[in-house]
This record gives sequence, structure tokens and C-alpha cells, in this order.
Amino acid sequence: MSDTALSGPKSPAARNIFAALQLDTRLLGMIGAFIVLCLVFNVFTDGRFLTPRNIFNLTIQTVSVAIMATGMVFVIVTRHIDLSVGSLLATVAAVMAVVQTDVLPAVLGLGHPGIWILAIVAGVIVGVLIGAFQGWMIGYLGIPAFIVTLGGLLVWRNVAWFITNGQTIGPLDETFTMIGGIGGTMGETASWIFGIAAVAAALWLQVASRRRKSSHGFPVKPLWAEATMAAITTIAILGFVWILNAYEIPAARLRRIFEARGETLPEGLTMGYGIPYSVLLLIIVAIVMTVVARRTRLGRYIFATGGNPDAAELSGINTRFLTVKVFAIMGGLCALAAAVASARLGFSTNDIGTLDELRVIAAAVIGGTALAGGIGTIYGAILGALIMQSLQSGMAMVGVDAPLQNIVVGVVLVIAVLVDIIYRKRTGD
Repeated sequence: MSDTALSGPKSPAARNIFAALQLDTRLLGMIGAFIVLCLVFNVFTDGRFLTPRNIFNLTIQTVSVAIMATGMVFVIVTRHIDLSVGSLLATVAAVMAVVQTDVLPAVLGLGHPGIWILAIVAGVIVGVLIGAFQGWMIGYLGIPAFIVTLGGLLVWRNVAWFITNGQTIGPLDETFTMIGGIGGTMGETASWIFGIAAVAAALWLQVASRRRKSSHGFPVKPLWAEATMAAITTIAILGFVWILNAYEIPAARLRRIFEARGETLPEGLTMGYGIPYSVLLLIIVAIVMTVVARRTRLGRYIFATGGNPDAAELSGINTRFLTVKVFAIMGGLCALAAAVASARLGFSTNDIGTLDELRVIAAAVIGGTALAGGIGTIYGAILGALIMQSLQSGMAMVGVDAPLQNIVVGVVLVIAVLVDIIYRKRTGD
């Protein structure tokens, strides 16, 4: 069956390039706003904003909030809210810090290679249990999520204080700190290999999706549109890798790396950082959460419940247990974010995660998650987190005072919700 026969001679795909490419117009608007934002800050910072160094820093600064934002999508989609994520991050970070500095060294010995893994596992378990407990109170006791998580905001921040006795815990395990960003990267060669593999996987998924649609008789994109999307995907992935590889390791640091190996740095040799392990973790989380949202029964139940809770319950979905699952997932993602945040600092501090709950909610909402429930995307939340971080970083580079930065972020959040409301009214979503 030909592409024309499948799409129809008078289909919108033949008349409109965006319809042919089947692009999300709201996503295009967000990307356009992000590009404009970057260009404006680049002008006001005399070209410093779009340097490989700053882009690298932006990526590692975005990771912890972006990881939690993917979970917040599920929470908001099911018509709930979680105000406790920043405080929960602090509690889990404190648990991981104490486990790897006090508990495990006494059992396994200082510097044991398994300490960092066990510390993260302990943190994830604690995060999931706390999240599930909050979900149980919301789902089974009927306490509004706003109240439960508002209480959690106060409780878990101070639980973290008691765990650490109000002290900064560190330095953390050296291997553990590698997931924080600049201290742990894939290097140029491994980054290129990863990028090429990612392109191959993306193109294979595109071809597989086209074949699946065609085999079931559904309309497919014109071949030129498929080729265009393949080119955009390839350029985006490899361009991202190229930018991160372009950020070169300082000569003094590179020299110390070679000396630690017992080698001498060759004259004139330069090396790029490549993709940070924290960004790799975010990519894995994004893929897993997207698969859960789109390809699993749990994901279908989450969006069905958010769209119409009464109908979902009447259809046999256990919405109470579903709430427990959603908040347990949120708790686990808070643990991963806590690992990244504390590893980036090299310590667990009492104020870690402060106001992250607002940043996470803002990222999800700016990314297109509807507060009314039922609508949201994982990639939108990540893009929202990147926009938020770019806005704050850009203003800091320009010299805007912190109070004014918060004012601007608050205004942007309100405008984003207003734009979303207007968009949905016009599109009928």
C-alpha cells in the first residue's frame, strides 16, 4: 500500500508541513522559546552562555530536578501534587551519606568498591518506602495530597537534620561522587560510541513504528517527512555529543589524571569531558519512564485515572493502590536525584534540595503537564526543567539579583500555565 493511499489524497499531511511531520505544536513552541531564551542570554553575556563549558554545566545542573520532574508528571496526571520532594531528597541524601561514611565502612572497610552501590540502594529503598507511605495516606485514608505532602515538606526536612545531627556529612565515596557531573564523564570516544548507538536505536524505532502502522492499515508519514525527522534526530543527538566533547579538560587536571596512572601527558594533547554519567542516568530514567507511560498497563491506568477517576474506578482500576504506586515511584526518583545532587557537591548538606519542590512542579507544568490531570509527557517535563535552569543560570550570568530571579521564574510559571490554558481551549484538548 502506498503512502498516498494510506494518508489519503486530501489529508492534512499533504497540505501542511507540520501535519505531515506530525510534530507536537506545543513542543515546537517550547523548543522555540528555549532557543530564543538561549540566544538572548548569549547576546547579553557576550557569547559566554552558549559556550561548551556553560552548556555542560547547564546539563549537570538540570539533572536532579529533571529526574524528579519525570515522576511529578505521573503525580500531577493523576490529579495529585507532591510538595515534599525537596525535603524527601534531603532525607534520602542524608541516609545515603551516613550509610557510605559511617555504616558501611565499619562493616566492609574503608574504600570498599561496593559502598557506593549499596548506599544508592539504601537510599532508593528509603525513598520508595516514604513515597509509598504518603501514597497510602492519600489513597487509602483519603487525606488530600496537598496536605499530606505539605506535612511531608516539614517532616522530612527535619528528619534529615536529625539523621545528620545538623552537620554536613562528607567527603562522600569517590566512586559515588562520579555520578554528580564533572567528576565523572564518559570521555570523548565512549561519548561518540554512545551517540552513534543512540542514533541507530532512534532510527530503528522510527522504522519499526512506520512498519507497525503500515501493517495495521494506519496512515504513515510521507517518506520525505520520515527522512526529515531522521535527519533532525541524528543532528540533535550527535550535535549534543559534539558540544559536550568540545568542553576540554583543563591542562593541569589532565596532567594530574595522567600522573595518577603513572604516565606523562603527551605534549599538545587535549581531551574533552564528554557525556557526564549524571546525564546518562537522566537519559535512562527518561527512557524507562516514557516506556512505562506509553507501553505498560501501569501507564495506561495512570492516564486513564487522571482523565476520569470515576470512570477508571468503575472499569476495575484500583485507583487507591495506583496512588501508592505513583508516589512510590516519585520517592524512588527523589532518591536518584538525591544521589546526583549530593554527588555533585561531594557532601550532604542540611539545605540540599531547598525549594526543589517548586522547581520540579514548575518544570512539569511548563513542560505541558495539565494540573487538571490526564495530560503530560516525560520529555516535556525534562525540557521544562532545562528551560527553568537556563533561565536561572542566564540571569545569574547577567548579574540579576537572586530575589529578582525568583520573581521572574514565578512570572514565567504563571504565564506558562496561562498559555497552556489558552492552547487547550483552542485545540479542544
